[in-house]
Amino acid sequence: MATDPVGRFLTALDPDHREAVSAGPREEQERLAAAWERELDTDDDLDSLDELSPAAAEAEAARRVLGREQA
Repeated sequence: MATDPVGRFLTALDPDHREAVSAGPREEQERLAAAWERELDTDDDLDSLDELSPAAAEAEAARRVLGREQA
C-alpha cells in the first residue's frame, strides 16, 4: 500500500483516471493529492463513510477533486 500522498491519491482513483493523472507532471499530481487530502480532512460526510469503508471514502474524495478540476 502506498504511503506517500500522491501514491495514496493515485490508488484511490479509478483505473482510467489513475493512468491519466500518472501521465501528468509530478507537480500536478502533488497539487491534486494535496486537494484530495484537504477534501478528506474537511468533509464531514466523508468521515461517516470512512468509518464504513476507508477505501470508499478515499475514492469519493478523489472523484470530487477530479470533478472540480474538470468543471
